[in-house]
Amino acid sequence: MKSISIKLCIAIAVLFSNSLLAQDFQGKAYYESKTTVDMDNWGRREMSEQQKKMIAERMKSMFEKTYILTFNKFESMYKEEEKLEAPGAGGRGFRMMGSFTGGAQYKNVKDKQILQEQEFFGKQFLINDSLPDLKWDMTGETKQIGQYTCFKATATKKVDEMDFRSMRRRDRDDEKKKDSTKTSDDPMSEIEVPKEVLVTAWYTPQIPVNNGPGEYWGLPGLILEINADRTTILCSKIVLNPDEKDDIKKPSKGKEVTQEEYNSIMKKKMEEMREMYGRGRGGRR
Repeated sequence: MKSISIKLCIAIAVLFSNSLLAQDFQGKAYYESKTTVDMDNWGRREMSEQQKKMIAERMKSMFEKTYILTFNKFESMYKEEEKLEAPGAGGRGFRMMGSFTGGAQYKNVKDKQILQEQEFFGKQFLINDSLPDLKWDMTGETKQIGQYTCFKATATKKVDEMDFRSMRRRDRDDEKKKDSTKTSDDPMSEIEVPKEVLVTAWYTPQIPVNNGPGEYWGLPGLILEINADRTTILCSKIVLNPDEKDDIKKPSKGKEVTQEEYNSIMKKKMEEMREMYGRGRGGRR
């Protein structure tokens, strides 16, 4: 009975919204993305509370961003809103972490394709891969986001091993169980990423496009809110059929790689930097 009522509500909403999907239909959705950081876990024990607070503020500015999703019926472009960086913002480590954030991202939900531009340490890449196929569970729960009635859906998502938003220091209790005489050549040995996380999405059939922020898609309406692990992405503004429309074109610049190949490139670079840093500090060669 619950499934029937959800489908009925969605069908009615889509029926009254079909006029949106004219041939030249386009929309823009503005999203605020935030990721919480557990400094008690990341921070070293010898760090003072003031030091932890300062680093947390810097990481907060790095993880709090505004994105714009420009979309039509099947395609979209998801880009960070350009902002001027404050003078002296972040040191070498924070600039390095900026290399892990993605560039402009193109999606085609009809072809199930995702293309993402990425500059990594001065080199341009084009990540070409398939959209993740999430198995959404419709719960029937609703809430209002702005002027839109949204429905709740949940899914279990596999986490990319290089997703910086989900990285955390490995549990210290687990570390104690390891043989302390062994050393690892893996630069990620002290960091762990959960294999999968629960994703909660809120979508509105009032905008009947199969799209959403980032890699999220697959619901009968635009996704206005995402909660995944420690990251929340919330839509703050929507403009439908703007007077001036943007071209949604597939990015083409950079060396084309899959996500798996790009992850290997990142890990290799991190290993090189770890070795260089070790030599600079008198470490082993």
